Amino acid sequence: MPQRVLITSQFLRPDDEIDRRVRDAGHETRHAPLVGARPAAELIGLLEGVHGVIAGSDPFTAEVLRAAPELRVIARTGVGFDAIDVAVATELGIAVCNAPGVNRQSVAEHTFALMLAHARRLGAVLASTRAGRWERPAGTELAGETLGVVGLGAIGAAVARIGDAFGMRVVAHDPFVDAARASELGVELLPLEALAEQARYISLHLALTDATRGIVDAELLARMRPDAVVINTARGPIIDQAALVDALQAGTIGGAALDVVEHEPLAQDHPLRTLDSVILTPHIGGSTAQARARSARVAAASVLEALRGETPATLVNTSGHLGRRGR
Repeated sequence: MPQRVLITSQFLRPDDEIDRRVRDAGHETRHAPLVGARPAAELIGLLEGVHGVIAGSDPFTAEVLRAAPELRVIARTGVGFDAIDVAVATELGIAVCNAPGVNRQSVAEHTFALMLAHARRLGAVLASTRAGRWERPAGTELAGETLGVVGLGAIGAAVARIGDAFGMRVVAHDPFVDAARASELGVELLPLEALAEQARYISLHLALTDATRGIVDAELLARMRPDAVVINTARGPIIDQAALVDALQAGTIGGAALDVVEHEPLAQDHPLRTLDSVILTPHIGGSTAQARARSARVAAASVLEALRGETPATLVNTSGHLGRRGR
């Protein structure tokens, strides 16, 4: 019997490969790309009669999930799933899936794009050149600098390898990584405080959890070198944003390069937009053609598996998820 799949990722379109794959499996599709914020009431309306979702960054709160009685599976076209209330989804029997590893290289490369842009002052240089000037400020090399990687999952490990290729000393913090894995990656494991004190560039690669929310706080920022640059391509709330602004405005750290912020999109009048020591990009770390194609295929496969009554390979909640919503 045909079931309905809602597709909200803004890079997916009607009659593209993913749309055809879902329809070829005998299901109906509904497209509603997420652009900016979407009120809960709007998402609830879109979920009427929907059994599966190939989701962008929509917030699937408890309110939304409880208002979607036919929903059986949500598959994110990305790694993070902090916008989904997984506990409530599990209670309701809704499978929650992600696409692990698909954007590893894309995010790692963007991390270094940000790092290089900051080191070579590219934001100011590009603006100056476009304005008709020919100024040539001195930047700094990455080689010989200390790179601190916080979180050695797939993306953090890729960043560590690239850092090594640039001739950087790479140190890392990850309580779930042992000495053997660190040796394999060629990194030195340090406590977070020691990493903050030693690294010129501190790159964050953590999932957003209760334990990691605000982990980069005023106390940790105060331990950093005066030339330290904080790079975040993970999740905005990992950093205490107010404390970061205070440190940047006071000049107690050298700068920040952020692909993610606490509330997206960033407010037009936010002080992060005005600071010369800050480079901002609009959450595009995983936005390459290759990563998008991989993530969409993984998400579609997860939805189709769940709608067939199978357990998706990328399931992030409990394995008994289909029991209450049937097959």
